[in-house]
Amino acid sequence: MIAPYLLLASVASASLAAPAAFAQDDAAPADTAVEQRGDVIIVTARRRQETAQEVPLAISVIRGDSIEATGNFNVVKLQQLAPTLQVYTSNPRNTSVNIRGLGVPFGLTSDGFEQGVGIYVDDVYNSRVAAATFDFLDVEQVEVLRGPQGTLYGKNTTAGAINITTNQPTFDFEGRAELTVGNLNLKQAKAAISGPLSDTIAARIAVASTSRRGTIFNTTTDRWINEQDNLGLRGTILFKPSEDLSITLSGDYSKQDPEGYGTLFVRTGATQRAPARQYDALVAAINAANPGRNYAVPSRNPYDRLTDIDASLNAGNKIGGASLKVNWDLGAGKFTSVTAWRFWDWKPENDRDFTGLSIVSRSQNPSQQDQYSQEFRYSQEGETIDFVVGLFGFKQRIDTQGTEQQGADASRWSLTGALAGDPAVLEGLTASNTQWLKSTSAALFGQLSWKVTDALTIQPGARVNYDKKSGYYQRVVTNGAGQAINCTPTPAAGSILAAQCGIYQPQISAPSDSAWNFTYDFNVNYKLARDVLAYATYAKSFKTLGINQNGLPLNADNSVNYDAGTVKPESVNHFEIGLKTQFWNRRATFNLTAFRTDIKNFQATVNGGQFGTVRGYLANADKVRTQGIEADLKIAPSERLSGYANAAYTDAKYKKFTNAPCPPELSGGTLQPAGATPDYSNAGIPNTLSPRACDISGQSLPGVSKWAFSYGAEGNLPVTLLDKEGQVYLGVDGNYRSRWNSNASPSIYTNVKGYALTNVRAGFRGEGFDVFGWVRNVFDVNYLELLQVAPGNTGLIAGQPGDPQTWGGTIKISF
Repeated sequence: MIAPYLLLASVASASLAAPAAFAQDDAAPADTAVEQRGDVIIVTARRRQETAQEVPLAISVIRGDSIEATGNFNVVKLQQLAPTLQVYTSNPRNTSVNIRGLGVPFGLTSDGFEQGVGIYVDDVYNSRVAAATFDFLDVEQVEVLRGPQGTLYGKNTTAGAINITTNQPTFDFEGRAELTVGNLNLKQAKAAISGPLSDTIAARIAVASTSRRGTIFNTTTDRWINEQDNLGLRGTILFKPSEDLSITLSGDYSKQDPEGYGTLFVRTGATQRAPARQYDALVAAINAANPGRNYAVPSRNPYDRLTDIDASLNAGNKIGGASLKVNWDLGAGKFTSVTAWRFWDWKPENDRDFTGLSIVSRSQNPSQQDQYSQEFRYSQEGETIDFVVGLFGFKQRIDTQGTEQQGADASRWSLTGALAGDPAVLEGLTASNTQWLKSTSAALFGQLSWKVTDALTIQPGARVNYDKKSGYYQRVVTNGAGQAINCTPTPAAGSILAAQCGIYQPQISAPSDSAWNFTYDFNVNYKLARDVLAYATYAKSFKTLGINQNGLPLNADNSVNYDAGTVKPESVNHFEIGLKTQFWNRRATFNLTAFRTDIKNFQATVNGGQFGTVRGYLANADKVRTQGIEADLKIAPSERLSGYANAAYTDAKYKKFTNAPCPPELSGGTLQPAGATPDYSNAGIPNTLSPRACDISGQSLPGVSKWAFSYGAEGNLPVTLLDKEGQVYLGVDGNYRSRWNSNASPSIYTNVKGYALTNVRAGFRGEGFDVFGWVRNVFDVNYLELLQVAPGNTGLIAGQPGDPQTWGGTIKISF
């Protein structure tokens, strides 16, 4: 505990409190002539350059230097600065990026659905959320737009957009470099250089590398897991033959190759299975059948950070692509073309049973994705009319090859009677999956701004969208001898084949569907005073249809539920009002937003508790509602002191979901009679009857904290140090999230407690340099990032703890 504070003290002996770099929510002055301090924050949220305070929507702007100073080096970390942004990840593929509780269905992901939060890098849509886990690479700023954005962005986004802008080539030679070292063997290096190649051509190249020891120790392999191992490259060439025309060619490549992502034992919770079929009893039975084994998890305290998972772990992850962007000023208006190709290669290996027992000995679903997109936009600004119109096309293909295999302990874990004592019944039972997905999307969209008066603007927008999805899934199941099994007709009860079919069943499915959608929005904004803007928005939006692409759940009789192959589009009605203000001679900015979003046919990830399917698959919840209030404050009383505070209240609920899968405490027993009114009175009582489905209407959406706050402050003093003029500064930033539930059907066993994190930094900066020390999670708070329900209804709950206290130092130079 002493070392990080000594590091801070060594660089901050003459400091005051608060941060130079922080999340600046809508904190842009509209007129620099009267601005006393700070700079104008320019955004492109509405596909044209304007100040953030002029944009009549809820938007958070995080500058590149803020991202670096606070250690938020990817979208996953960025949520510490943007309270309404929630990102949860068990690995890059299984990542949920949500705004106001909406976006990606929480839980294990499927390739067959769309994001509700679009991630754009330099106007290029990234279709898979794996992009959120990579390091920011030479970023200028990040805009987090809240609410539907489909009438201005190529791909429809019902919950919001993350608009990332990178630094572009310059015709003046410049460069920057950054080096960070810290505990947990952290090493991070970033560098960028830019300059002219001729009078009309400029180039920029950037590189970033991050490595860090893992935070969980695996006693089986005797090494730390869940490490960081990232490398990213980006190159950009700008051709500017005239002031009216610019052509930008960009390419990027990033890879991750850590040993991860593993889980550890968190707790057990009683299900409705027979007592002998619950986690602790099953472990005792395996030990009794193997004299001298005496298996036990290394710790039942997750904050000991010990696990014993025994399957191979891997998270090989490569992502990249190229884009060509043309900006042409035609005088009357501006034409933009964005052509892009992106790829994603994912090579995972997981421990599917979350234990050191050999229940699932192998689990992997490597996939390869290619996407192509083309967007054309034309924008024009006039005295009374501004408008943007665009045409967008998108094509994607994903191929996946999956393998899951049962281990030596699987029979004792999953079977009863004499078969449980014969390891050969399930050992080596293998499901081999082959699948592909083709997705095509096309859209015509536009938005118009009519300046009725100097104060009043009316802004309608519309979108016509076509989507088509087709997929193929085949699962071949072989026994331990390598022979293919067939589960049709239904094998005799109690037979070896019936036991094997109860774990994995051969499947073939080829879901396909298409849909046209028309959506629109309408915004009215009024300038109540020079620095006071009020606005109201209504949006009718949608999220396109989905298909279950990773295998279908089983019915009660173990037959395949083919009705679950396709998922209906979401229908979204969104209402929002907001107030944007600046006062105290623009030293202070305060913005307030209230919103309500109603969704029919909400695409939810649900948990069937079965080994034979992915833990999560898509289903439609009848109705969902999210509503809340957001407040953002920035204040800079002097050049020596600044601060910010952001708060969000989000009430996100299933309004109607009557046939949801049941949580673990209402699962695992013999099913209640068909047609009977579900009985929930025996939750968590072993050997009782389980409902066939559960009504979770009125319960909260998973992954959503009702309350979220972030804050920060920085103070500085001018000093001369080692003949260098500059500022000594001290900064603090923190965030708080209230409790949330991490199971799709909320469970008493998967409540994640709320937590508050505090970070501090102190250093010395001047012309072209910045040297500072930092401590993150200063008070070494123990908290969980995610809880997962293990398959099989045994009551095992696994999870991933958040980072412990970390500390280090950073040196930045620029020229």
